[in-house]
Amino acid sequence: MRGISRYVKPSQMTRPAVAGVILAAGKGTRMKSELPKCAHPICGIAMVEHIGRAMKKLGAEKPVLVVGHGAELLKSSLWDANYSFAMQETQEGTGHAAQMAMTKLGEFDGPVLLTPGDTPLLNAEGLQLLLEKFETSGAKAVVASFQVPEGGNYGRIIRNQAGEFAKIVEAKDCTPEEAKATEVNSAVYCFDAVTLRRLLPKLDKNNAQQEYLLTDILKHIVEEGHKVAVVEFPNDTIFKGVNNRWELAQAATIMRMSILERHALNGVTIIDPGTTFIDPDVEIAPEAQIEPMTVLQGRTKIGAGSVIGPMTTIDDSEIGASCRVAQSRVSHAIVGDNVKIGPFANIRPGTKLGNECRIGNFVEVKNSELGTGVASGHLTYIGDATIGDRTNVGAGTITCNYDGYKKHQTKIGKGAFIGSNSTIIAPCEVGDGAYIAAGSVVDKNIGKDSLGIGRAHTVEKTKWASQYRERMEEDS
Repeated sequence: MRGISRYVKPSQMTRPAVAGVILAAGKGTRMKSELPKCAHPICGIAMVEHIGRAMKKLGAEKPVLVVGHGAELLKSSLWDANYSFAMQETQEGTGHAAQMAMTKLGEFDGPVLLTPGDTPLLNAEGLQLLLEKFETSGAKAVVASFQVPEGGNYGRIIRNQAGEFAKIVEAKDCTPEEAKATEVNSAVYCFDAVTLRRLLPKLDKNNAQQEYLLTDILKHIVEEGHKVAVVEFPNDTIFKGVNNRWELAQAATIMRMSILERHALNGVTIIDPGTTFIDPDVEIAPEAQIEPMTVLQGRTKIGAGSVIGPMTTIDDSEIGASCRVAQSRVSHAIVGDNVKIGPFANIRPGTKLGNECRIGNFVEVKNSELGTGVASGHLTYIGDATIGDRTNVGAGTITCNYDGYKKHQTKIGKGAFIGSNSTIIAPCEVGDGAYIAAGSVVDKNIGKDSLGIGRAHTVEKTKWASQYRERMEEDS
């Protein structure tokens, strides 16, 4: 495996049906949050859903989430509703959680991937190795392990004289000799569903934790004369657990670098990985360039040859090819090709910008559709408007779309010219090719090729200023 790549080729995913179980019932007290631990987002997605996605790539169509504390909050944190949920009212250990999960699997008799919900770096490649071992070894269970110099709080993998798996001993239950073992349990397993279902009722709480421990299933399998296989991983990266906010940040950093690496290897230029944040579902075409201090969120798509940033945030938006977006915010919008946005523009939800548009500094566009080549260079608000091709909107223009109760539409035709500092009071229409004189307040429709003037005449009073100063000086 390379790094923690989260993308496995579809050709590698063909296999018999598999089930997935994710244990996510705990509160996570050390997170110091009302949000359940497994619902905390990493790179924009709840940590438990990263694991669910990995399982789905391997054929687990509807993984079972064992929920408990804050169950509804956890459910609402998921982007994809395609999960089954098993309720663990009281947390009595991993074995008890697995019992709750098996009630949702019915008569399923294939391999069951079972993982904790707080290991968001766990990926399809790692789980695939467990499935392959399960299929080729004849084992009734497979456990993932790794080496640590000192075992710490991990359960120890104990092997027999032949080097085969014998048992897992939890850290609190270890003898001094067992505690010296450096191969430890990742808490990630692949079980034979029939065997797991049969042995779960045999679990007891005869341990230091006074809980039903899933690791005891492995002991029972060995005692029955069946095999438990081990897949030893070269390091613990994909098994890193999240128990507090700092570990959350560390896991996010690892995942973020993996995402950036994937895009870079696909032909995207990442100027400064240290200040670039890209969510897992973002799509970026080759030859695009991402500048420093840029955030791409949700299901954003960036076209070929576009330059995004610096200091730009884009969420759930489509940016076309050869665009330039600098020091700006784009949210839930669609942007065509060869568009220039920024600096300091705010493109709000519901906006569609046609090809070759130019949206300049301190321009805000909301719920509006702008045609090809529309230009708005400075200090403008365009809300609830439709603007035709090649229209120019001058600096300081405002579409007054809200009357305090309802939003109203402004329609501006093709090739129109809206002079600077104009106020267009919706509902209003400005025809094709029309001109609006600078400084106008427009409260009526302006026809095609017409000139709209909505301002008072300029009055000049000669020598007024000098006379005013004289009076003021006399009074002082």
